[in-house]
Amino acid sequence: MNNFFKEDHTNEFINRINKLTHTSKAEWGKMNVSQMLKHAQVPLEVASGNIVPKVNPIIKFLFGKVAKKQLLSDQGFKKNLPTFKEGLIADQRDFEKEKEQLIKLIKNFQQKGEAGITKKPHPFFGELTLQDWSTLQIKHLDHHLKQFGV
Repeated sequence: MNNFFKEDHTNEFINRINKLTHTSKAEWGKMNVSQMLKHAQVPLEVASGNIVPKVNPIIKFLFGKVAKKQLLSDQGFKKNLPTFKEGLIADQRDFEKEKEQLIKLIKNFQQKGEAGITKKPHPFFGELTLQDWSTLQIKHLDHHLKQFGV
């Protein structure tokens, strides 16, 4: 499996991001490409501790462990999965700004490694290993890049 803490692996994703244009069309979903670029930043911000999603404790108790197991499995993300409030991007975004910020966050994640990851449990999934954080970033970003055909 790829490792988001390795530069050659993150560069593969950056190369895919650089294939996007402001006119790239989604193959599914409601977001346009600029909104997707902003949305893709959120899990990286969660990993760093800069964003802490508000999670209903009952929903976490009922679904957190099951969702964690499913999302960390070898299967890709299903289309149109629900997201938490902080990940919903409905306003218009600047394509170049969001692309630049996403690439910056990817590079920061890779370069800072363990030191850049929050020491707190994930608000929904609970305790995550470094490999779990990496896997979630890879699978989430891959899912959305495929959504836009790259």
